[in-house]
Amino acid sequence: MSGRRNAARVLVAFGSLVLFAGAALHSILAYPIVSAALAASNLSHSLQSALRAVFLLVACDWIAIAIIVLIAGFTETMLRRIVILFCGAALLVQTGIMLRFLGWFTGSEMIVAAGLLIVSAGFVFAPSSTT
Repeated sequence: MSGRRNAARVLVAFGSLVLFAGAALHSILAYPIVSAALAASNLSHSLQSALRAVFLLVACDWIAIAIIVLIAGFTETMLRRIVILFCGAALLVQTGIMLRFLGWFTGSEMIVAAGLLIVSAGFVFAPSSTT
């Protein structure tokens, strides 16, 4: 059982690491490019500000999911498996939406990889006992 738990924790750690890297790239490298493109557009100032905020909130969302997964993966909780599976499924849903509107690019590949690693970890963790 210990080997199974350790394998799941490695998957959680790698999935979270990929998610942190995706959030960093999104907010540090891509934000200035998007911000410059919005400034050059003919969108109203309020719409430009809203799009900038949403762009940064996506990175914050990924950071929050990574932290939740790390906490759930490295603590002995009854709901660990459910929380990890839910977070991984949320990432895969986000990836599907990104693919529909933006197509394949490095960011979507990173998020799908993180989602698959996290969902895999959720399935590797043993179901919690109710006793």
